[in-house]
Amino acid sequence: MTATVPSEGTTLASHDAPLEAPCSAPESAPQSDSASTRGSYWITTFGCQMNKADSERMAGILEAMGYTVGSDEHSADLVLYNTCTIRDNAEQKVYSYLGRQALRKRANPHLTLVVAGCVAQQEGEALLRRVPELDLVMGPQHANRLDTLLTRVKSGQQVVATDEHHILEDITTARRDSAVCGWVNVIYGCNERCTYCVVPSVRGREQSRLPEAIKAEMERLAARGFKEITLLGQNIDAYGRDLPGITPEGRRAHTFTDLLHHVHDVAGIERIRFATSHPRYFTDRLIDACADLEKVCEHFHIPFQSGDDEVLRAMARGYTVDRYRRIIDRIRQRMPDAAISADVIVAFPGESNAQYRRTLALIEEIGFDQVNTAAYSPRPNTPAADWPDQLEEAVKVERLQELNALVEIQARRRSARYLGRIEQVLTEGVNPRDAAQLMGRTRTNRLTFFPAVDRHGLPPQPGDLVEVRIEAVRAFSLSGTQA
Repeated sequence: MTATVPSEGTTLASHDAPLEAPCSAPESAPQSDSASTRGSYWITTFGCQMNKADSERMAGILEAMGYTVGSDEHSADLVLYNTCTIRDNAEQKVYSYLGRQALRKRANPHLTLVVAGCVAQQEGEALLRRVPELDLVMGPQHANRLDTLLTRVKSGQQVVATDEHHILEDITTARRDSAVCGWVNVIYGCNERCTYCVVPSVRGREQSRLPEAIKAEMERLAARGFKEITLLGQNIDAYGRDLPGITPEGRRAHTFTDLLHHVHDVAGIERIRFATSHPRYFTDRLIDACADLEKVCEHFHIPFQSGDDEVLRAMARGYTVDRYRRIIDRIRQRMPDAAISADVIVAFPGESNAQYRRTLALIEEIGFDQVNTAAYSPRPNTPAADWPDQLEEAVKVERLQELNALVEIQARRRSARYLGRIEQVLTEGVNPRDAAQLMGRTRTNRLTFFPAVDRHGLPPQPGDLVEVRIEAVRAFSLSGTQA
């Protein structure tokens, strides 16, 4: 059904296995009686977890309309690219894919060609001028309206949907790429104004979902057998600040910490994760909740972006390096074995070698389990793109290569602590590279491989929690046998 293409210029958690391999066979949304007449579809997803969640919802809409899963993008009757514009290389890859589909469309005018996501929002009608074969261009805020927009396409219109749109409560049935682990959006958009980031302009202002709706979606997933939920937001710590209400103590009535308490007791859900956090809003109260709530996993993804305060000010991040250190210290005080992952950008405009070295020093000091790295890439409509002190590409490449080497060294050091330990692993499915192995993740989010049968010859099933004795460690994954 779908393919996922990570954003260019990043190093992801598991180079020795797919980061987002399907946990098990996908579940389909109900199909209409017109399934035989709609044809097949294919979705290729670029970029972040938010895009992946959007793609699952759009796949569910397509199947409810009567489309069936295609075998590949080169034969499907409807091809949808859910795009990312966070890096220039990812955006250019989209145009490469579109070029091949445009040739198909000239030979087969019945092909429906859709561009969704952040490139669609950023470029709008300009995409039609560049690729006139497109039928539909739609921004992220319109993902839940795919069926309505396609109806307009079928009437003969070429549609651009990039206007500011209030995201109505999600009533779609997503076609999940897993029957074990599910994404649940809690807040859309972002109100931050980091000087390098295009996200606020392409995903719109923050819109929090109501706690009751989030819990109800988790309950529906639990009823279908899902065991792990990842709560998603571009800036998840901002959850609730657009919702009304003040507590008697004078604080906001709805915070992300409150939401964790609200959804924690959903029966059947064994694990809860969340992403992505912002150091400006990450509180001790949230850390304490994560330590106290049994289902919340000991894994925190908190981007720091730079190890230099002057660069952080230029980025408009709103915190200092010392503030970031205090957050990590507090997490490790309450949860000593917690895994910490982060995002970092090197070669930001004006970054000196000394400032870059402070970033390397911070990575060594913290000891991250994983760091997603990127060299700065100027993005349209962001302040930093117009600054005169852009660094040369050769400097970007050199710094990124050195950074990636250090990240891998640190990840290997962090992985070493698992050797000989027994870890609880949530079984997600078969290792796509070795059918004799199953794969899953520890509570700290380490990808772990183990034999497909236990010592009694019995196979664990997707969703089973398995005790695995770790016998081999790598930078981004583990292997072992069932204890």
